[in-house]
Amino acid sequence: MNTKRLAMDAVLASMCAVLGGVALDFGRLKITFESLPLLVGALLFGPLDGLLIGGVGTFLYQILRYGPSVTTFLWMLPYLACGLLAGWYAGKKGFALSRRQTAGLLVICQLLITLLNTFALYVDSRLFDYYTPAFILGPLVPRLLLAVAEAAAFASIMPALLKAARRALRQREPGGAL
Repeated sequence: MNTKRLAMDAVLASMCAVLGGVALDFGRLKITFESLPLLVGALLFGPLDGLLIGGVGTFLYQILRYGPSVTTFLWMLPYLACGLLAGWYAGKKGFALSRRQTAGLLVICQLLITLLNTFALYVDSRLFDYYTPAFILGPLVPRLLLAVAEAAAFASIMPALLKAARRALRQREPGGAL
């Protein structure tokens, strides 16, 4: 890993933490762009970078917003999994994803984040004694729909973001152009 790439990972992890903090939070329904930087890093550099960005960014957000807890790792897990999956798939495709592949991957990642966050909420609510089935399952459908909407928004800007990032890093486009 070179210095420029490590610096980019650090910037993206910081963005992940900040975007988590500036989200529109309506209780169990949260509108956020927190996963966008980790997706950019994963699609540019692969699964290790996606894992690193998601882990560091979400850890910073969790510690700064809620402090350390026995469930901190559970709240980090969705972003770790998302970074790993997006980076693995991008690497498998030689970092040359079509718009359709990118959109599909983003939908899967956002749904994965939502489902793993729901699992974290379930475990957290059981451990800290605030569980009710309605609390966990009540907002699930709106949260899943929101995940798809976020993925669509990300998919509309991702090709331009990746192109700009590759230029800034002087990284070759998949297909050869600088």
